[in-house]
Amino acid sequence: MESFIVDWRLSFDALSIFFGFVILLVAIPSWVYSIGYMQGLYSRGRIRFAKILFFFFILSMLLVVFSSNVLFFLIAWELMSLLSYFLVTLDSHEEKASRAGLIYILMTHVGTTFMTAAFLIIYSYSGSFDFIAFKETCLLLPSTIKTVVFLCFVVGFGTKAGLIPFHIWLPYAHPEAPSHISSVMSGAMIKIGVYGFIRFVLFILGVSELWWGNLILVLAIISSVGGILYALMEKDLKKMLAYSSIENIGLIMLGIGGYMVFIKMNQPLLAVFSLAAALYHTVNHAIFKTLLFMCSGAILKTCGTKNMEKLGGLIKLMPVTAFCFLIGALSISAMPPLNGFMSEWLILQTLFSGALAGATFPKMKIFLALLTGLLALTGGLAAACFVKAFGISFLAGTRSKKTETANDSGWTMKAPMIFLTGLIFIFGIFAAPVFKVLIDTVSSVSGLNSGGAAFTFNVMSLAPRNNSTMSLNSLLLFGILVITEVTIFAVVKIITKKRTVTCAHTWACGYYRTTERNQYTSTGFSKPFRVAFSFILMPSRKLEKIRDSHYHVKAFKYEVHTKQFLNEYFYKPVIKRLFRFAEWSRKLQQGSVHIYIGYIFLAIVFLIVFLKRF
Repeated sequence: MESFIVDWRLSFDALSIFFGFVILLVAIPSWVYSIGYMQGLYSRGRIRFAKILFFFFILSMLLVVFSSNVLFFLIAWELMSLLSYFLVTLDSHEEKASRAGLIYILMTHVGTTFMTAAFLIIYSYSGSFDFIAFKETCLLLPSTIKTVVFLCFVVGFGTKAGLIPFHIWLPYAHPEAPSHISSVMSGAMIKIGVYGFIRFVLFILGVSELWWGNLILVLAIISSVGGILYALMEKDLKKMLAYSSIENIGLIMLGIGGYMVFIKMNQPLLAVFSLAAALYHTVNHAIFKTLLFMCSGAILKTCGTKNMEKLGGLIKLMPVTAFCFLIGALSISAMPPLNGFMSEWLILQTLFSGALAGATFPKMKIFLALLTGLLALTGGLAAACFVKAFGISFLAGTRSKKTETANDSGWTMKAPMIFLTGLIFIFGIFAAPVFKVLIDTVSSVSGLNSGGAAFTFNVMSLAPRNNSTMSLNSLLLFGILVITEVTIFAVVKIITKKRTVTCAHTWACGYYRTTERNQYTSTGFSKPFRVAFSFILMPSRKLEKIRDSHYHVKAFKYEVHTKQFLNEYFYKPVIKRLFRFAEWSRKLQQGSVHIYIGYIFLAIVFLIVFLKRF
């Protein structure tokens, strides 16, 4: 076996170039945005320090995706994790930021431990850390060993990606990091977990069992539905976006899981399309989620709060931010013809086509059809979530004094938002050529035939030559929507031309005076969903009476809480037991040199006995 020598050579295959493109697509606008965002919030010294950290953070992500050696990969991975930790805790004087950083660094090292274990298992068979040697070795690994390695990779890369149940760090770290850092973490860093999974599971380890793909599909759909449900319950704007990232990682993993099951179902064309759709949603999510985090950062800077209950009326005060947020919200809600709709539609069509094609796998037909239905449910919940986010934050009247004086940020913050808004339209309208590039990317890396004869591509459309259901003409769809909207506008103008316009107060159920207390709240908007999904959310209410005296109630304090199943029944009990173990182990630390010498003596005796046995 070779010694532990790091090979620093870079590898530029199609998959690495794609993820490098995604990282830079997010990083460059975020860098420009940070110039205006940090001004006035931090001292010059801290801004300079943050920019240095940010540069090396981006560089570390690029080194991860362009590495060709496992040791190089691990070093860059660890550098990325540490730098992102320092960026999350940039506001280290804030207790929430410190706590979020602690949770993040603990979870990311748990993931790294499992990932390293998988690498060392393969290395024990290969004797080399080169990617090519790993791939050749994995062809000969025993099935049991391959399964252990696969499960280690699921935990390792799933933790970085924020896949449920390894997502616990994400809702803490993203909201507390500065907004330009949140945009890069959500838009690019969690995609590094996706890259690692594709590289090491799909193309190095190989898919050996059908249940591997089924496991990924189950975790993916749980992440999609669970992530958007928890996002719908949130009133913190950035925390809502963090939970939404979990949902979108679930959508990406649906495409990856689809690739895995289609490979085992002998459907190579569907496998290529499924993974290409996952990559398409990867870049689309990077665009609109970066945009949404930037918009939330602009709101936070000018209003001083992320709480939607204290916002409102911002559409008139921050028109550019409102427009950009609206386009991002429409895209993430899968509204046509924007980019979010195109990639989600392709994932849904791929799963649906798999259900139709699975004649020799009857159970898989039912399973894939069920996934298609749940994916459609996720889209509906996402639309409701972002109707709430935009409506509560930007419409109606202002809910706080500071919101009344809000205004759009400078051009260093607005220009990146406008740029990303434009990309949402471009990646939506020109979906067909983008998707063709991604199909070629998957085909070149996987070695599978993309079945180019089955489909024709041009600048605007992806059209089937056979009876496939996967057809796409984004320009036609865009044209129909524009014509429909113009027609409706013209008809309304003609009908109302001779009518006088009366301005009056909004009807408020008979109340003659409306204030911010009469407006719809984020909590009120989400109540029907909280009731409908109470079996998952486990809501609880707390009512407190505030009295002047025993006979007079001055006010009521009403709180609604939802519980996270994994937090309540897994993470909290585990943490509680770890603290108990730590308290017990403190008894071993007596401060006596004689006792410590005794420990050493017992350890030596144990090792002598152990070595004699073997």
